[in-house]
Amino acid sequence: MIAPTDLRTIIRSGLLSFPVTPFDGDDKFNANAFAAHLEWLSPHKIAGLIVAGGTGELFSLTPSEVVEVVKTARAAQPDQPVIAGCGYGTRMACDMAQGIEAAGGDGILLLPHYLIGAPQDGIEAHIRAVCKSTNMGVIVYNRGQSVVSAETLARLAEDCPNLIGFKDGTGDIDTVKRITVGLGDRLAYVGGMPTHELFAQAYRGAGVDTYSSAVFNFVPETALAFHAAFVAGDDATCDEMLRDFYYPFAKIRDRKTGYAVSAIKAGVALRGFDTGPVRSPLTDLTGEERDLMRDLIQGRK
Repeated sequence: MIAPTDLRTIIRSGLLSFPVTPFDGDDKFNANAFAAHLEWLSPHKIAGLIVAGGTGELFSLTPSEVVEVVKTARAAQPDQPVIAGCGYGTRMACDMAQGIEAAGGDGILLLPHYLIGAPQDGIEAHIRAVCKSTNMGVIVYNRGQSVVSAETLARLAEDCPNLIGFKDGTGDIDTVKRITVGLGDRLAYVGGMPTHELFAQAYRGAGVDTYSSAVFNFVPETALAFHAAFVAGDDATCDEMLRDFYYPFAKIRDRKTGYAVSAIKAGVALRGFDTGPVRSPLTDLTGEERDLMRDLIQGRK
């Protein structure tokens, strides 16, 4: 296991991958297809894998499936940091974190507890309990029903040495800026908006200097070219790529709720990988929409 402080440094060093989770004809995790996809991506340099996350359909996986995803990722890319999605209620999240650690994970991305809202002291107790349940590095993900304030995160960072990162998927730049200014280099900051490239330049101004890329799943060289331009402050190149690829992709993605996952999985399938369908309650792209995706990625790498 990579030490939490070392994992924090690694996360800051480059783009993070957010792979999809393939299923077979019996709706079971397809480990062979997952490994084949990761091996195809492996020549492309990234800072780490976030498996079984939002794009990886954590919300549709059982805890035992998450463990199998981690084991498969570790075997397929043994030298790559493996961070896994973790969530739900506190007891379940603690159990999942321990299972991920035992399976060879290096860290967890703590997703929302789902469904019911909770007060700040409750969210704080939840995150603290999960941090204390594992030796791995923990990244808190502000999204949905679980949104920590700058003050709450500061207390957690003081109390939990293995809390190493903060990821935002809310779009609340004010809170993000308060966190990055207040905590400085104590945490790694990760952009987590759906198709974060659409927001990366704005988040850079708030102190967020890396992000996870879902489109890396099927156009890895395009994703890395955008990230390189982003890091270099080459906004002209970023704007050109937004116009030519990312905005057209977002137009397909925005056709239906849940397509932020479904469109990525379709892109991977169009690259020739056996992804299987998304699990309900999500739905797959229509044939027409897959054709639009095919046209968009044609000629890209």
